[in-house]
Amino acid sequence: MAFVREREAKAERLEIRLTPSTKALLSHAAQLRHTTLTDFLVSSAVKAAEEALVSPRVFEIGSEKGWQSLMELLDEPANAESHAGLVALLARKPQNRKP
Repeated sequence: MAFVREREAKAERLEIRLTPSTKALLSHAAQLRHTTLTDFLVSSAVKAAEEALVSPRVFEIGSEKGWQSLMELLDEPANAESHAGLVALLARKPQNRKP
């Protein structure tokens, strides 16, 4: 999801404090991407912000059992009980899966 960004003057300033090792790590990563530290930090932060804004709307079903549970809930006639089950299923945190 890419937010439309109008061309506007960069008027806002953001200051952060870093440990020397963190700054070295970020500077090295920026060098590898052939960009400035500022551009690297801004693009990384914007990407993380976009993902954070999208993630509540995206969910993952990690098993066949989970998929079947979702399909059963969607097939049921709408009522308060089935709605609560669907909400509970979608609210579950994904389990750590091993590759």
